[in-house]
Amino acid sequence: MADVVAERPEDSDRTHQHQHRLLQQSSQGGKVVHKGPLVPLEDDDFILKAVIQEEDTQQSPSSQNPPINAVLLGALAKDFSQAVNQGDVVVASGFTVSKSPTVRKDKRHPYNLMLSGDDACIYVSRLLPPDNRSPPAKRKSSTVPAEVSRTSNNPKYTYVHLGDLKAGTVVNVYGVVVFFKQPFQSRGTDFCSSLKITDQSNQKISCTVFCKELKNHPQIFQNGDIVRMHRVKAQRYNDSLMLVNTFGFSVLTFDGTVGADIEPRTSSSSFHFTQEDRRTVEELRSWAASQALLAPAPTIPLSAVQPKAYFDLTCQLLAKATVDSTCTLLRVWDGTRCPHNLLKVTVNPNTVEGPTSFSVEQERLIANILVYDNHVHSAHPLKPGDFLRIYNLRAIPGSIKMAGLTSSRQEEEDHLAFHLHGGTGYGRGIRVLPGNSPDVQELKRVIEVFQEFNQNNIHKLNDSEFFEVWSTPPESPAADALMRCSTERSCDHTLSPVTLSQLRQSLPGAVHHVRVQLRSYEPRRLHQALKLYCSKCTSMQDVPDEEVLAGIFSEASRESGACSPPPWMVSGKVRVPGSSLRSPGRTLSVHLSTELMFAGKTKDLILLTGATLQETCQLTAGYMNIVPVRSSGGHLALLDMAAPFLFRGKKRFYGCRRCSEASLREHSAEGVQLIDEKFIADAFGVQLLQFVLVMKFELQDASDTLDVFLWRDAELFFSVSAEDVAANQEAQNSIHQTMDFLCPPGSTTGERPWLDLYVTAYQTDDHTCFQICQTTVTKPSSRSKVTTE
Repeated sequence: MADVVAERPEDSDRTHQHQHRLLQQSSQGGKVVHKGPLVPLEDDDFILKAVIQEEDTQQSPSSQNPPINAVLLGALAKDFSQAVNQGDVVVASGFTVSKSPTVRKDKRHPYNLMLSGDDACIYVSRLLPPDNRSPPAKRKSSTVPAEVSRTSNNPKYTYVHLGDLKAGTVVNVYGVVVFFKQPFQSRGTDFCSSLKITDQSNQKISCTVFCKELKNHPQIFQNGDIVRMHRVKAQRYNDSLMLVNTFGFSVLTFDGTVGADIEPRTSSSSFHFTQEDRRTVEELRSWAASQALLAPAPTIPLSAVQPKAYFDLTCQLLAKATVDSTCTLLRVWDGTRCPHNLLKVTVNPNTVEGPTSFSVEQERLIANILVYDNHVHSAHPLKPGDFLRIYNLRAIPGSIKMAGLTSSRQEEEDHLAFHLHGGTGYGRGIRVLPGNSPDVQELKRVIEVFQEFNQNNIHKLNDSEFFEVWSTPPESPAADALMRCSTERSCDHTLSPVTLSQLRQSLPGAVHHVRVQLRSYEPRRLHQALKLYCSKCTSMQDVPDEEVLAGIFSEASRESGACSPPPWMVSGKVRVPGSSLRSPGRTLSVHLSTELMFAGKTKDLILLTGATLQETCQLTAGYMNIVPVRSSGGHLALLDMAAPFLFRGKKRFYGCRRCSEASLREHSAEGVQLIDEKFIADAFGVQLLQFVLVMKFELQDASDTLDVFLWRDAELFFSVSAEDVAANQEAQNSIHQTMDFLCPPGSTTGERPWLDLYVTAYQTDDHTCFQICQTTVTKPSSRSKVTTE
């Protein structure tokens, strides 16, 4: 507990105790030359600023020691306000220091003293005023005891329910995490964390934390964790309340699993945590478990990974290697073996950090993960042996046709590549887990089982075998994801390059390596490259533009007459936010499943009647899933299948007109952890369409020109998903930048880079076509490179 203590010279025991404590801690002493007002933050929380000047400095004006600001928080600030006067001599201990943001203005010390928590303490003595009854010759200053009244030995914190937040107030809150992003570098000097929390009030509140030190951010490992945040400010943004950290911010994080140990995750050496706090954590755990708030954990072992999946992986880092400024290789394992062939990689052995050899048995269990862009910075401090959780990892399937071992017939070889793409979407990132984490303990047990089973069969690779593992080019181009081939081509491939004229004469099914330039490409308007593809009937269609969609919604809203909802639904009204006070917005009809209503999931899925396209997009901020419907013969029906059947945030989902059997029928969400587009499509008989990228490149070399398509491996080529391109301006910009590098506007042939590509031939009804495959463009800070995989 932080204390303001009056120094009593006659009490030698206490004086010795104080001196002993000061020797153990950093301390700062001087006279209080300024004492600011006590500022209440929320209930029993306070802040106060004082200015302290060293005494020897006051006696010697030529001294170079400027006065220093002292910032006191909590109960210590309140006690200081009551017990200390300007002119008193004080000694502070148990403080931390932080840079002063006002140093240029007040010309004081460049650092502030920060006093809060149990370790902070202030010792005070004051001077006796002259005794008017004594002879003048005997009047002098002397030290007298100062009595300090202590009303409480422990700070009392009050916590506000999320449903009771008011804009402009600084509060303390508890909440269950329902979404989070790992800290990422902001445009300034701070790291930024984003999370969304909820509590028994069923309000979901977004929180943003800016701190220079990563250790001061919430240490969140998974959705369902519980956070306690002190001194966060509620403010309004886009018609919603959000929380941001303020001066004196602190946070504790707890495992949200019912029955787990209540061990706070924090970098602070001292924090206030009572039995009442413990009860609050337990109550939130029980409440969250009963509400089925959280989606099923996407954390799966390597043994359960499926192609095309996005998943979280808990693993141990065995070794890592820098590929270039935008890519790092992580070699990890979790004690289980992936059932699929994994990507083989090659790197310069001199760049490897970690063991230089593994047993043959362990090598079979190791996965190679490529992390890109901003995650390279996160991977830099990682050390072999660290236990990691990698969020939103992607399993990218690939295949290559190779000559058969026993015949001339070609055989197809499949593999999986693990990529952690750049950006922070969907919580993408890397987190080091502490050794006492339950997930780490379980992982250690799995690894120990493997080690015990193989302890008598451990075989260390010799130097030549090690070099073969890390540096030998793989047997097929499909396994060559880490051959970072620049446009100058600095490494070997098992496939020799062929010219375009030779490629034109090749048989379908083979994969060829070509070294070419990009002469032109279509479409020039890249948004036209985005298509909708049906995996069932293999049809492909353009994405409707906004004008067409607005017309469909406008017509449906004009025709929305009275209709009776089905008996398994309830109806209500929702107001669309207006653009001004004079136009407060329209009231629209919404319909909700009674099952979801009784489960408390009123925001998870609604059916919306009579809304325009703009109004539908506005309401996506308040509801997870919105299905637009219309009135048809007195009953509810889905809109025309040319329009999206589902809106979620900025994402829109379409159905196939040919394959869908759409109807509004009763659907049960019992046992469903996450209501997503697949669940809704199945419930309403819609065949989901998939976003794909389709482009045509005109390639050239000295021998010929050739038109080739980029489709099935377009996401691999650009390192972005087509679904992200449809909803994310950043992903769209990434493709624009890539194409501007590969084919600079207004450039001549000599100014365009040479590209190493893999191209495969395939047969249509009347002619042979060509398609780019197993090729990735990587973008360092100064330029791009094309990598064949």
